[in-house]
Amino acid sequence: MELINAVLAAFIFAVSIVYLFIRNKHNYWKDNGFPYAPNPHFLFGHAKGQAQTRHGADIHQELYRYFKQRGERYGGISQFIVPSVLVIDPELAKTILVKDFNVFHDHGVFTNAKDDPLTGHLFALEGQPWRLMRQKLTPTFTSGRMKQMFGTIWDVGLELEKCMEQSYNQPEVEMKDILGRFTTDVIGTCAFGIECNTLKRTDSEFRKYGNKAFELNTMIMMKTFLASSYPTLVRNLHMKITYNDVERFFLDIVKETVDYREANNVKRNDFMNLMLQIKNKGKLDDSDDGSVGKGEVGMTQNELAAQAFVFFLAGFETSSTTQSFCLYELAKNPDIQERLREEINRAIAENGGEVTYDVVMNIKYLDNVIDETLRKYPPVESLTRVPSVDYLIPGTKHVIPKRTLVQIPAYAIQRDPDHYPDPERFNPDRFLPEEVKKRHPFTFIPFGEGPRICIGLRFGLMQTKVGLITLLRKFRFSPSARTPERVEYDPKMITIAPKAGNYLKVEKL
Repeated sequence: MELINAVLAAFIFAVSIVYLFIRNKHNYWKDNGFPYAPNPHFLFGHAKGQAQTRHGADIHQELYRYFKQRGERYGGISQFIVPSVLVIDPELAKTILVKDFNVFHDHGVFTNAKDDPLTGHLFALEGQPWRLMRQKLTPTFTSGRMKQMFGTIWDVGLELEKCMEQSYNQPEVEMKDILGRFTTDVIGTCAFGIECNTLKRTDSEFRKYGNKAFELNTMIMMKTFLASSYPTLVRNLHMKITYNDVERFFLDIVKETVDYREANNVKRNDFMNLMLQIKNKGKLDDSDDGSVGKGEVGMTQNELAAQAFVFFLAGFETSSTTQSFCLYELAKNPDIQERLREEINRAIAENGGEVTYDVVMNIKYLDNVIDETLRKYPPVESLTRVPSVDYLIPGTKHVIPKRTLVQIPAYAIQRDPDHYPDPERFNPDRFLPEEVKKRHPFTFIPFGEGPRICIGLRFGLMQTKVGLITLLRKFRFSPSARTPERVEYDPKMITIAPKAGNYLKVEKL
């Protein structure tokens, strides 16, 4: 009996300690006089329902409105039991992303290259390893390199046109899937030098494992938030967030590609060729002698695989959903669609009917339409940063503790009626130069800002434009019976994506 009482007492003591620990975590902001959101769920905090029934974009927009209505520039919230900060004020966002970048240089994203090699990529790396990798990779994304890859991407665009020729003559077409297959083929050939042929066959392994890598569940979210605050603990526990079959597929495909190219001295106008030069020579070779060399001077094979992996993930999903949302809005706004089609056809006609990199990248109204799409549907709904030291918010007495996750909710900011009147309306003229000048520049941040702005911005825009130009030249899009008035987001996706696909009527011109 005494043993049972002792065990029971120990259990009650342990539960009490855990309860007090979690309660203190939730009360952190309140106890420190920091603006805070009330009523966090005991286990999930303000992330209740995220990745299960609600998308993070909707949750953060609610919290944003709560703080904004109270005149706050920022506020404390709980992500599960981890204290986090939500930024409301664009000027504070600018301070964090640019002015005080020396403090906020890290994303606070899970990275554990030893146990989870595909997390050792540029987006997740921190501190000096990030700086060194960014320096190595930046030359691969110049406009000159993009121009070299344009022909490869345009060839995939022609395959997209063939796919639509076979698909359009139906009551409705699911465009999100077709565009996902298009960008999978683009990234597959540019990042890995592999013809995925996803547009021709839907059972592509690239598509299968690419989709799986974006699947979100509660455990992955908890690990991610824990890693932002306690990275050493997470690494000591040998945690992983990459699914084993996804890791195996991408490591194997990179090894096969690297071995073949090095053995046969293969050179192509793609990212893999550029990364092989960095890996084997430590820098890009501008002599154009066709040699990729061998060795591991600039990066290891696993580091190369991690960069190829993140190029693939960032490139295929964000660009495909942007194109899909763009077509959704153009279907609902036929006047805008017709104006854009006329602008595209005029630009190509003025170039003698030839589609070139310069033509694609210089259609101003296309830029405005894409920017308005990215305003309403930024693929990544929040930008994240963690301070490397305790950070005193300028002009206040409030301190953000070292390694606290700071979230800048791009989706909520870009749908704030104070920045964009009638924010639900799709209006590309918001991005006319005279309109842009009226707004704070940090009210439009779909690619991030500052030194950690998306490195693949040019590439992502190029393939998005190729896809839209290819489709709009030959086809007209309109709503179908399954086109919703307002898109509901898939809570199980990291990015913003429609839960029920994107079904449109397609008419050949």
